[in-house]
Amino acid sequence: MRIVTTLPSATETVAALGIEPVATSHECDYPPGVEDLPSVTASRIDAEASSGEIDQQVLDNSEAGVYSVDTDLLESLEPDLIVTQGMCDVCAVDEVVIANAVNKIDANPEIITTDPHSVADVLEDLERIGRATGREDRAREVRADLQSRIDAVRNRTADLEADDRPRVAIFDWTDPVMIAGHWTADLVEWAGGTYGLADSGERSRPREWTQIREYDPELIVVAPCGFGLAQTAENAADLTAREGWEELTAVREGRVWAMDGHHYLNRPGPRLVDTLEALAPIVQPELFDEGAPPVPLEEVAVPFETLADRSAADVRPEP
Repeated sequence: MRIVTTLPSATETVAALGIEPVATSHECDYPPGVEDLPSVTASRIDAEASSGEIDQQVLDNSEAGVYSVDTDLLESLEPDLIVTQGMCDVCAVDEVVIANAVNKIDANPEIITTDPHSVADVLEDLERIGRATGREDRAREVRADLQSRIDAVRNRTADLEADDRPRVAIFDWTDPVMIAGHWTADLVEWAGGTYGLADSGERSRPREWTQIREYDPELIVVAPCGFGLAQTAENAADLTAREGWEELTAVREGRVWAMDGHHYLNRPGPRLVDTLEALAPIVQPELFDEGAPPVPLEEVAVPFETLADRSAADVRPEP
């Protein structure tokens, strides 16, 4: 089967099923090697710009759209299946863009649209893609392994009292400030925290800084969508220069972390479980002080104070 994936999480999901797509998106970079496959998409946004500049570019391209599709390449690939998404037209190429592109070519591929808003949705998409590709057995095996890892974390935190769960805020954008939504509340709760600024499944959206100060998080994780650790370091002042930043409990107690939001938190594929396993020792260090997660914590997240003190060139390379 000739499969085209138009976002990184779809590429990772297909790879977990043992399939290599014939083409991917311009953002796909995992597992290693997929970046060498043909890319059927392009972005009108300068992804290396600052968070505020990127936000403005998105607004400026609202009519033309953020992404384009190479229809000539798509037609030459003769795909049987295209996996795309309907969750966010800013984060990745969405179903409308793909449908318009398919209408311009002779091929008539099946289109699977993922629209996950919870970890359960991500696992369901895994099985749905497995059925569409004839990899049902493999999908069930992968799902069972992911669920087992989730359960291992949840079992450690299940008996925590409310007072032992820190108030957590996770930012998936810094200018404007946005609180991470969708599956993030699930991950925080399972890791042993309280996520009082968004419910499970709620979309990410901008928040007033006064609301963040009133919530006064005891733990902050900065994980901008599309940013690795280096780019997060370059944009650290979006938060540190805000009035009242130093007064937040998390800042005063040294519980601020930077997370690779591009590869982990904001990528709704199998590595959301890696995100959970990295988040757990940050939220509940005493419960998770033994053993090591499959992915070393330092590849996923670092203390914010060490990130801010280093230049982008000094930050650990992205995976």
